[in-house]
This record gives sequence, C-alpha cells and structure tokens, in this order.
Amino acid sequence: MVFRLRLLIYLAAITIIVGVSSENTRLYAQSVGTIDIRVEGAQRIEPDTVRSYVPIRAGQKITTQALDEALKKLFATGLFADVIVRREGSAIVVRVVENPIINRIAFEGNKRVSNDILEDEVKLRPRIVYTRSRVQNDVQRLIDVYRRNGRFAVTVEPKVIQLPQNRVDLIFEITEGPVTEIRRIGFVGNVKYSDSDLRSVVRTKETAWYRFLTADDIYDPDRLTFDRELLRRFYLSNGYADFRVVSAIAELAPNREGFFITFTIEEGERYRFGKIDVAAKLRDLSSDQLKGLIKVKNGDWYNADVVKNVVLNLTDAVSTLGYAFVDIRPRVKRKKKERVIDITFRVREGPRVFVERIDITGNVRTIDSVIRREMVLVEGDAFNASKTRRARKKIRNLGFFEKVDVKNVVGSRPDKTVLQVKVRERSTGEISFGAGFSTTNGFLGNVGIRERNLLGKGQDLLLKTTIAAESSEIDLQFTEPYFLDRKLSGGFDLFRTTKDLQDESSFQRKSFGAGLRLGFEYSDIFRQRLRYRITREEVTDVASIASLAIQEQEGAAVKSEISQILTYDGRDDLFLPTKGVVARFNTALAGLGGVVKYIRTNVKATKYFPITEKFIGSIGGSAGYIIGLGKEIRIVDRFFLGGPSLRGFSVAGAGPRDETTGDSVGGKFFYRGSAQVTFPIGLPSEFGVKGRMFSDIGSLSNSESTLATITDEKSLRASVGFGLSWRSPFGPILLDFSKALLKEDFDKTEVFRFDFGVKF
Repeated sequence: MVFRLRLLIYLAAITIIVGVSSENTRLYAQSVGTIDIRVEGAQRIEPDTVRSYVPIRAGQKITTQALDEALKKLFATGLFADVIVRREGSAIVVRVVENPIINRIAFEGNKRVSNDILEDEVKLRPRIVYTRSRVQNDVQRLIDVYRRNGRFAVTVEPKVIQLPQNRVDLIFEITEGPVTEIRRIGFVGNVKYSDSDLRSVVRTKETAWYRFLTADDIYDPDRLTFDRELLRRFYLSNGYADFRVVSAIAELAPNREGFFITFTIEEGERYRFGKIDVAAKLRDLSSDQLKGLIKVKNGDWYNADVVKNVVLNLTDAVSTLGYAFVDIRPRVKRKKKERVIDITFRVREGPRVFVERIDITGNVRTIDSVIRREMVLVEGDAFNASKTRRARKKIRNLGFFEKVDVKNVVGSRPDKTVLQVKVRERSTGEISFGAGFSTTNGFLGNVGIRERNLLGKGQDLLLKTTIAAESSEIDLQFTEPYFLDRKLSGGFDLFRTTKDLQDESSFQRKSFGAGLRLGFEYSDIFRQRLRYRITREEVTDVASIASLAIQEQEGAAVKSEISQILTYDGRDDLFLPTKGVVARFNTALAGLGGVVKYIRTNVKATKYFPITEKFIGSIGGSAGYIIGLGKEIRIVDRFFLGGPSLRGFSVAGAGPRDETTGDSVGGKFFYRGSAQVTFPIGLPSEFGVKGRMFSDIGSLSNSESTLATITDEKSLRASVGFGLSWRSPFGPILLDFSKALLKEDFDKTEVFRFDFGVKF
C-alpha cells in the first residue's frame, strides 16, 4: 500500500516536470527560433527595407524595448506618416502608412519676393517625400526671407492637395503684410550727446517720407549689431574710453507694423592723451627716431582711431628702416582720477614669417595681375600685417569688387604664410543719362557709356556727350592705370566742344583735338600729372557789333601744349572734407608746334578746418598768370572771372571790358580768395542738406588789344552771400544768394545762382 502510494506520487511529479519543461521548450522556441517579420501597408518601399530597421534577429529575445526601438527607427526615416509594430505569436507585424511624394511646389500671394528667390530658399523639392517637419522648416525659412526684407507681419500657410498614387501638391499661401518700419530710435544713458546726434551715427534710421530710396528705415538685426559698433567707434574717437553699449533692444509693435529700438549706453568719462612714449627694443633702433612720427600731443582728446593710425605709421616707418619683422602694440595706462590715458608704443621684433604664396579667388572676369599688382607684398617678402591692410584697401579702391577679404594662413612650414585674397566682383559697366540746369550753361543733357574694367584688365574707357543751351561736348577717354607695367597712369583723349559766349563776349568758340596723359604718385598725398594736347580752336560767329578786340581774333589757330599738374591732397574726405589741405600747381607751355605760344601758371589751395563739431570752415585762394611768347594772347586762352569763380558776379562779369560794346575780353592775370563756413540747418544729416555763408574776393586785369578801347581796372572785387547745398539722390543741387560789395560800374553782377544736375 505504501509502495503503491509512493509510485503514484512519483508519477505525478514526473508529469508536472515534463509539462513545465514542454511549456518552457515551446516559449523558448518562439523566442529563439526563426523570427518572422511581416510588413503590411508598404507600397513604394520594399518590405526588406522596412525589415532592416527592426533591430531583432534570429536567436534574440523579443522584448518591448526592441519593439519600441524599431518603432522609433522607422519614424526617424521620415518615410512614414504612421507606424504600428506589434507581436503576433512568434511573428512581428509592422504596419506602415507611407508619407506621400511631392508632385509640385507652388507659391501664392507673393508679390514683393519672386518665385525664384523662394524656390532657392526651401529645401523641399518635387519627387521628395512629404513630411510635416520638413514643411514647417520651410515655412520658417520663407518667413526669414521676408523678415530680411523688412516684412515681419508675414504669414505663410502650407496647403496640401491630395492626388492619386499617394502624391500631393504643396502650396505655400503667403500673406506678405506691410513693411515693418522703424517707428522710433531712442537712447538711454546719453548725456554728452543728444538723441538726434546719435541717430546720425547709427546706420538704422527712423521711417520718414524722404527715405524712399533707402532701406535703412527697415528693421534688420544684422544692421543693429553694426550700429552697436558704430556707436562704440564714435565715442572712442571722441575720448570716451570707458564707453559701452549695455543693450540694443528692438520691440515689435502689437500690430506688427513697426519697431521701437532702444539703445542703452554708458558714456563714462572723457579722457585726454597723457604721456606719449615709444619703447623700441630693436637693435640699432632708438625710440627718438620714431617719436617724431607720432602726431599726438599731450592734452589732446583721446581718439582710438588716432592710436590705430599711429601704429600703422610706425609699422611702415620701421619697415622702411630695414626691420622686416616688427610687432608694435600700444600699452594703455588709464588714469581715471586725472582723466588721462598714457600710451607707450612698444616696438618689438615680431615672428620671422615669410610670404610663401598669394592665392587669389573669386575673380571671374578680372585677371589675376590686376589684383596682384595692388599687393604691397609679394612672394618671398617678410610678412607684414600693416602692408596686408594697405593691400586690402588698395584692392577695394579699384572699385571693381563688392567684397575684398585678405587674410593669412599657415604655410608649408611654421615660418611660411599664405596670403588668401578673396574677392566678389561687381558690375563695372555704366550707361548714364543726365539732365540739369545751371545759370551758366542753361538746360543741359548728357549721355555716357563707360567701362571701368575693360576686358578685365583694369583699363578705363569712357565715351560721353553733353548738349546744353550754351555749350556742347563729345569726349572719348581711355586710361591704362599701369602703363608699361609700372605705376604710371597713361591715357589719351579725343574731344570736340562748342561753347556759346554771345552773351558775355559776342562770339562762339569751337575746338577739337587730342591729348595724351601720364600720371604717377610720389606718395599717398602727392600726385603728378603730365599732359600733351594739340587743339584746333576757332573763334567764330562773331557778332557785327562785337568789340574790335574780338573781331581781330576771328578765325582758327592750332595750339600744341604741354602741361603738368602737381597735386597735394591731405583732406580727410574727398567729398565732404572737415579738415586738411588740398593744393594744385599747374604750369603749361604752348608753342611746341602750332601758332599759339605762351607760358601759363596757375596755383590753387584750400584749407578745411573744424570750427565746432558741426561747423566747418574753409579758406582758399587761387592765382594765375599767362605770358605770350612773341604772340598776343588769344581771347580763348585768357582768364575770366565771375560766376562760380567769383560769386555775386555773372559769368565773365568782372574784369576788363570794351568801353563801347560792353564785351568781356578777359585778362592775363587774376587772383581770387574765398572764406566759407558750412553748417547744418536742422534737417536730418542723411538729407545731405548744408547751409553755407561765404565771402569772395578777386581781381582780373592785364588785357590787351591794338584796336579796341579797353577799360581795365586792377581794383579789388568782393562779395558776400549765403547758400544751400544738397547732395540729393538725383545729383548735387546748389543755390547761392550773393551781393557784390566792391565792384566797378562796368561789371555785371548777379544775385542768384542755381545749379542742378541729375543722373538716372
């Protein structure tokens, strides 16, 4: 009985063990055996491609983590709009819904930005898989395009049109909105300078009706960053060494049609230059040799630009003394209590690095030699940062490129450097049409065609014609800036002019001829120009009642003239100078052929100086004398005074005149002087309108005639007046009101002078 009971218990235990083992064996077979992955819903995509994203292989367990990973990988492909991964017994089922394919992309509602620009910006293309994330990214790119064009109220709505075969058309519906303008620019923390002063410094401008030709009144975050730098430079150049821009915030108005910009600044104290010294640590070079090159005095207001220029000048000077490797750094010691800044320019030997190679890129049309000849450095020279900056400036001054970047990179060895010159070309061809009016020439029009970079060789070719009520001209000019592969500017001129002088002297002047030019530079401020001209000049259409002094000269004569012009130009700006001197000395000799023989000398100089920060004074003068070499000076070669040269007097209104006819006959000697103050008149500076008060003096004398009776007084003429000048987008406009204070009874005066020129 006991045995039978034990046997039953033993058999039951075996049965349980066998059953459990069988179940484990079945489960193990399901997880370890061959994995069956079924793909459902795939149309364009191969099932094997889908299976490749399921990270479960034979011999691996099927876990929830593995199924989740497969789901994430399939979604990450961007090929599917929906994915379901589940387990059915020993199989894994992957059900997918494929994303559609883009059939066409279109833009609707865009008027200010062309389709071509928008198509270049979006990343989606036809035959690419459509995904919502990609569409949203392209929507943001399109919004950014409009924001760069000042339209921050733009909205972009993507629309999808379903097509057969799981294709879609993608339409971007654009509501451009108005231009988001700058409503107000304010400053917080400024004490020394008013808001209006600082608004003239920054590039960003408040919206105004007269800014229709500029985009500076449209918000641009990059321009705002540049404005921070402009403010910093402005204050540092005026002695505020502690200045900093705390913040520059642009707030968009609730209606999204305007920005309010606020600059928060800290001006700090204004400093003067203290002790200026040079510490030279180069062999055989003393500090005294360099101190004379520093044009800064103790007590001058501190100016960061001046410090930078001193470093450049010292670098150039040391280089010319034979020290190829030099490093000059200003050591600044700020004394806040005394409000002075002591500067010691430390001159040390720099690293010995040579120019291994000069690489030029970006020039499609301009040949390499045009750029390379402006480089101050050549292969094998000792590297010099100052000369690199000069080379960049010289290439920019060519006017052929929108962008010029010159930088040095490590060469094949540590003591070698490679200069990389990257340029981006601009259009150099010009066709101009002009119209204008002046009290001298009346209504005028001109047409010109010019190529400043002919055939990519840097040559300048100009053909222009001017037709006016009082004169006409046609002129062909060609200039080679590197004549004979040297720093010589050579060229030729062909010209024909006609000038009606009936009102002034009762005749008409006609001339045509040709000329040769050669110019070179002694330095950055000294230039020399040589010229030869052969001209046939004719005095014609002489009125029957004209002065005998003019009638006796009727006819044509050939003149062969050689001349030189020496120019000194130390102005800080060529167009709106505030300081500096410009002077020209001109001499001419006629008689190397032809029948006209004379020597003529003419000198002119003007000095500009700041009276206050906004009032600019100038004092100038000129004088000339012409001597006949055995020949009487023809009327077309004499000097005349009046009009622009002596305000308050009409053209040729001052000087020798026929007593009987009143014709102006010119003179052989003249001098004139002028004093002027230019000042703002309260309009925004970007308007370009300036007021001026002036006083002119001058005299013209030494006429000659064997037949006529000439009134020739050597007395001084003088006038005073005021005027306006406007550098308008259409060209310069000048208005002058003047009154002659000292004059002769036979002089002809004028009160108002107006000159206007426009190019479009």
